[in-house]
Amino acid sequence: MGAFFDMDKTLLAENSGTMYMKYKYERGELSGWEIAKGLSAYLQYKVGVLDIRAWSKDLMLQFKGQRAEDLAAETHQLFEEVMIHTIYPEAERLVREHLVAGHVVAIVSGATRFVVEPLAAHLDIEHFLYTRLEVENGCFTGRVVEPICFEEGKIYWLQQFIEEHDVDLARSFFYTDSVTDLPLLDLVGHPIVTNPDPLLYRTAVRRRWPVRFFDEPERQVASS
Repeated sequence: MGAFFDMDKTLLAENSGTMYMKYKYERGELSGWEIAKGLSAYLQYKVGVLDIRAWSKDLMLQFKGQRAEDLAAETHQLFEEVMIHTIYPEAERLVREHLVAGHVVAIVSGATRFVVEPLAAHLDIEHFLYTRLEVENGCFTGRVVEPICFEEGKIYWLQQFIEEHDVDLARSFFYTDSVTDLPLLDLVGHPIVTNPDPLLYRTAVRRRWPVRFFDEPERQVASS
């Protein structure tokens, strides 16, 4: 039996890509124009009009020639300084419950390994599926390994995973906030909608799927 978790707005109260861009901007490594472009893309994604595949390929070109170990160090620092404070306490409890029950727990995210791995380690999650960046001789080529871990791409990588780990999807759980994950929600026996976007909320109500709204992490409540 498996328990699969989306990352942004499911385990984390904020979008990891937005946090990364803000982090780079505050360090003087991104311009205001680049931040505006990133925000525009995020808003397009939320309303379902962004070509996520084309956008991801274009975005990953920024890493061309960069050493993979340097990005890993940077994202670990980002996690310790920023992301760790955005973990939903209730989501963390759910992860613990599934682990104690002996379920195969995995994060399934469109983000890269460099963003997902620190969170997985913090939550004691051994497995995670993610969008893969091509690396040659320790450096990024600027290309993305197809398919990206998004919509049907998530199913592609998950199908390989469940075959390797003998997981029955019909008895498994999947937690997500996004309507883009409908294909995966349809595959599992226990679809659970968390902090949903409006489109997913309406779908969940119509299909009578469980809907859970998590309390904000303390840091966010304190700063509001």
